[in-house]
Amino acid sequence: MRIPIITVAALLTAVGGVQAQSDSTATAELRRPDGERAGEVLLRQTPGSGTLLTIDLTGLEPGVYAIHIHETGSCEPPTFESAGGHFAPERRSHGFLHPDGPHAGDLINLRVPASGEVSTERLATFVTLSDGAANSLFDADGSAIVVHAGSDDYASQPSGDAGDRLACGVVMR
Repeated sequence: MRIPIITVAALLTAVGGVQAQSDSTATAELRRPDGERAGEVLLRQTPGSGTLLTIDLTGLEPGVYAIHIHETGSCEPPTFESAGGHFAPERRSHGFLHPDGPHAGDLINLRVPASGEVSTERLATFVTLSDGAANSLFDADGSAIVVHAGSDDYASQPSGDAGDRLACGVVMR
């Protein structure tokens, strides 16, 4: 007997669907410092539980990588420092393991297999795509998705000791 695998997106659709308004979805096309495409993230507002990120990346070395939502919608190569720090409108500390954490933009590490390709989903429960909300990714200066060179230890301040920024994409409608 085969047991079907159900993704988070399929489950949300089955239990009431994802809103269809234009403000309920966004994308971020991630680029490497040399301008080459690294992949894409599709963001979808869920009904009451945050924002679902569908992440598709290629060309990475096998390993574990941190991925975060950053506070500024800017990705100037080669360092992508223009994206600022992690998205944290509530001013909490970084990390799922920190007693005063996490940042709204903290996400679970990515595990990249030998193929160098990863397709996965993450739920960011503390962010929204709704305009005007305090935790909206579409605030005055926007936001970005950043993949780091190392893994996030979920505790070190201010960014989990995740290393350099390997890829960056501005969140856009």
